[in-house]
Amino acid sequence: MKTRKFFSNTYVKSSLLVIAGLLAGWIIFHRPASTVETAVSGLHEHSEAERVVWTCAMHPQIRMEKPGQCPICGMDLIPLRTTHADIDDEAIEMSESALKLAEVQTIIVSRGSTSKEVMLYGKIQLNESLLQSQTAHVPGRIEQLKVNVTGETVNRGQLIARVYSPELITAQKELIEALSMKEKYPAFVEAAREKLRNLKLSDEQIGMIEKSGIVTSVIKIFANTSGIVLDRKVSEGDYIAKGAVLYDVVDLSGVWGVFDAYESDLSWISLNQIVEFTTHAVPGKTFTGKVSFIDPFINPATRTARIRIEINNTGQQLKPEMFINGILRSTGKSNGEQLVVPQSAVLWTGKRSIVYVKTPDAGIPSFKMREITLGASMKDTWVVIDGLSEGEEIVTNGTFSVDASAQLAGKPSMMNPAAVQMAAAHDHSGDMSAVSGMASTRESVVHISFGVSGNCEMCKERIEKAAVSVKGVKSALWDINTKKVHIDFDTNETGPDAIHKAIAKAGHDTDMIKADDDIYKALPECCLYRK
Repeated sequence: MKTRKFFSNTYVKSSLLVIAGLLAGWIIFHRPASTVETAVSGLHEHSEAERVVWTCAMHPQIRMEKPGQCPICGMDLIPLRTTHADIDDEAIEMSESALKLAEVQTIIVSRGSTSKEVMLYGKIQLNESLLQSQTAHVPGRIEQLKVNVTGETVNRGQLIARVYSPELITAQKELIEALSMKEKYPAFVEAAREKLRNLKLSDEQIGMIEKSGIVTSVIKIFANTSGIVLDRKVSEGDYIAKGAVLYDVVDLSGVWGVFDAYESDLSWISLNQIVEFTTHAVPGKTFTGKVSFIDPFINPATRTARIRIEINNTGQQLKPEMFINGILRSTGKSNGEQLVVPQSAVLWTGKRSIVYVKTPDAGIPSFKMREITLGASMKDTWVVIDGLSEGEEIVTNGTFSVDASAQLAGKPSMMNPAAVQMAAAHDHSGDMSAVSGMASTRESVVHISFGVSGNCEMCKERIEKAAVSVKGVKSALWDINTKKVHIDFDTNETGPDAIHKAIAKAGHDTDMIKADDDIYKALPECCLYRK
């Protein structure tokens, strides 16, 4: 009874509630001193390692360390994300989720062998060293032609024509008269015989004249070579001069294969290399020939040089003007192995070649643009002469995505190699002249795309080279599937009209301008896109 009265007392109840509250607070909030110190220390380290970057939604090149207004448009700055202080200011950071979304892949740069399969396109042509002309050795009138059809086969020693020749008649008479004075003037006989030999009479024919004493008015002409009649120059009844060409005859037991080689492939081609080739006219068979000639001049319209191989054509399966597709397997001329990177890793602007190198030992994935010097081009790789070292890690897939992120972040990129980090250089009260100058430079570069006709990789390189040759064009990329070219150019230096004209001048029709017919017809066969 007394106990119940004790706990029912108001003061006692209040005191118990206070004591219970204090006990609960001690249990909940009590931590060992070491744990609290660790938490404070970790928070301090985290704040030291990261900093908030503020940017403008309309002008992403602006970077500020504090919130405020954009120095260009006056809009309120927004927080971009935290940036790690130990990362290079020129490097672009990407989260793991962003890397997966952009399908970014990297490889370690290593050394490898340099080899390439050079694709060649061309035609079978006559071997000019086997082309001969059948001529008449006496003047006169053609009495009979034994070969009247172009394309007919003739054999060496075959009778091909009979010619009436007053000069021959005179020479025969001189021989007969000299024979009558042989004992007194033997030298006259030998001189008369020599004159007939110069008219291409054989010793047998001269002997028959001496024996019979009969003068013949017609001389027989025999073929001095074997081959195919390429062109018949005369007809029966024609009067001809001494040395006149009767037929052009070619021996097709040997022919030439003449290819167009693009100038970028010439470093892989040398004399005596073996070229394998095929033709649709002889399916299932591969022919070979050795490189015997490399044209020392480049065709200015097609940017190609002619490569000639000599081919044994004993069976005459290969006909002049047949189309042929060749392949030349070549290895690099360097004695040692060279640095080799995939072509997908390189962004080429026409003037510069860049890659994105991953920052080693960084807490968050980050990449920095690096300008490199390229060597020879292979099927899927480039030789790197300068700018990279063995063991560095570079982006091979998703390179455009990384570059786009760098552009948006105002970091050095393919289109803006000299980007300025505004966060480190300016605050709200700083000199705005540099900011304005940079903004105007970026805003003058625009992107356009339009259709350009073409067929192959040779067309791609020709179109892109023609575009970047225009002053002010920053980059050009022609898509072989969509037949569209994507171009970034500075509006302060050029315009679309000049770009269209440059591409058309190289032989390719654009949406606005049709290429000149003469330039178009001079393109290699594989590049002729007009139906």
